[in-house]
Amino acid sequence: MNRRFRNRSTQRGVAVVTALLLTTLAITIVASLFWQQQVQMRSVENQRLQLQKNWIMRGSLDWAGMILRASGRQFQYDDLGQPWAVPLAETRLDQYAEDGAAAGDAADAVLSGNIIDAQSRYNLNNLSTNGVPVPDEVAAFKRLLTYLRLSTTLATAAAQAIAQAQPVTAPTGQQSPAASSNGTMPLLLVDDLLAVPGFTPDIVRQLQDYVVLLPWTGAATPVNVNTAPAEVLASRFVNLSLAQANSLVAARRTAPFTDVANLNAQMSNLFGISVPPTANIAVSSNFFLVYGKIHMGRAALNTVSLLQRGTNGSSTNIVWIREQ
Repeated sequence: MNRRFRNRSTQRGVAVVTALLLTTLAITIVASLFWQQQVQMRSVENQRLQLQKNWIMRGSLDWAGMILRASGRQFQYDDLGQPWAVPLAETRLDQYAEDGAAAGDAADAVLSGNIIDAQSRYNLNNLSTNGVPVPDEVAAFKRLLTYLRLSTTLATAAAQAIAQAQPVTAPTGQQSPAASSNGTMPLLLVDDLLAVPGFTPDIVRQLQDYVVLLPWTGAATPVNVNTAPAEVLASRFVNLSLAQANSLVAARRTAPFTDVANLNAQMSNLFGISVPPTANIAVSSNFFLVYGKIHMGRAALNTVSLLQRGTNGSSTNIVWIREQ
């Protein structure tokens, strides 16, 4: 009897342990399924947020293009007092939805940004034409480096780097253009200057607001005298000091320069000098940098885009878009 009782107790114990193990296994499987489902749902949600913020950013670029086209049709010059130059502060998108309500995640979306005249900066691609450094442009960049208290030897190094990577157009009579000088990768961003000997991260950061790399359009890109900082403005003139450039910047706040003749008259009245033929300046621009920031829940997107505007605001094209 005692033996049977012990056998039955043992069997009951084994059954209980087995039941507990099966229950634990079932709970583990169910929890794993729930976890996988949650991960998949979060992945789908992240993809949806990514698509939404990309579409919002593309919409903001369309808005920027519309403002630039309208400004180009209305004005014959570009200055910092026009609508395109007014930054967009952080704005919730539901402020523009009907009845103050936005569907889905749009209520959590916050958009901000600003437009910068890319031709207010010195285009480093001006340093070389057809694979050959341009002495006047190298001299202008040296003056800019001097005003920024940087070594002027950097101008020669940058000109050589751009010349080596620049495509060379074949002389008249040849069937096809020659290849670039030595197959060097071209500089596309200011940060690419780090690959040029002599440039350091600190130097590149100091140059960020004064130089740019714009596509080659067949001629050197002029600097817009209505938007350029005093250092860039002074670098375009052999006979203009930095103090005089600051005076021009102060004068244009009251009355922007409507054309180069107007600038020439101002310089003659103020300083008794005229615009030299090698200044390579303009009062309007074709290239603009659009900076945008979007926050949507836990997702964020910071981008900078280069827009090219046609003559008289006829069109705007996106040259490139890059995340920061």
